[in-house]
Amino acid sequence: MVAKNYMSGLFGRSPITPLQEHMYRVYMGIKHLTPLIEGMIESDQDKILAAQKEIVDGEHDADDMKKDLRTHLPKGLFMPVDRRDVLDVLLRQDIIANQAKDVASLIVGRNMTLPEEMNAPFLAFTKRCIDTVKQALQTINELDELVETGFRGLEVDHVEEMLVELGNIESETDTMQEGLRQTLFKLEEKLSPVDVIFTYRLIDWVGNVADNAERVGSRLSLMLAR
Repeated sequence: MVAKNYMSGLFGRSPITPLQEHMYRVYMGIKHLTPLIEGMIESDQDKILAAQKEIVDGEHDADDMKKDLRTHLPKGLFMPVDRRDVLDVLLRQDIIANQAKDVASLIVGRNMTLPEEMNAPFLAFTKRCIDTVKQALQTINELDELVETGFRGLEVDHVEEMLVELGNIESETDTMQEGLRQTLFKLEEKLSPVDVIFTYRLIDWVGNVADNAERVGSRLSLMLAR
């Protein structure tokens, strides 16, 4: 009953509010990728496991809210944005949390380490990928203002600028990702084939966090264009 009242309260204010809350929860889990990677670099198992727990708990929290949103999202009532758009953004946000959980599971399950040459750039890469999620969150938080202005005026310009910045940050992560792949390619002969395969996978999976955050922005761009 408390959960239903909570959701009713959210929808009573705005159909956008719970979407923003979901993205906030996704971001709060994603932030723990930084201590996760730091723990891997430092061979600090306690730090790794603590970060994994936060990431997994955050994913579960976001997943529970996703299910509530799908259940309570109005079907027959007028909404300022298309119901399908809300559900699509929700799905893309949820994928971000799932990807972080997969990264944590890979690191813990394989007790992964990186070649020393990759430690610093990989941590920087991870932090920049988290920045894309933060930028996506900040953009999602502008949706209320967009609705109030009828998706017109200066607020649209402001959001479009934020979306451009989101794309710029994601492009930076692409460049950093390619640099890591090139470094790993040069080190392949010194590493076991299995370690090489899973290190490439780790690079790609962390990069997917940024890719999916940018896809949230792409969906918002489509909403602005309608």
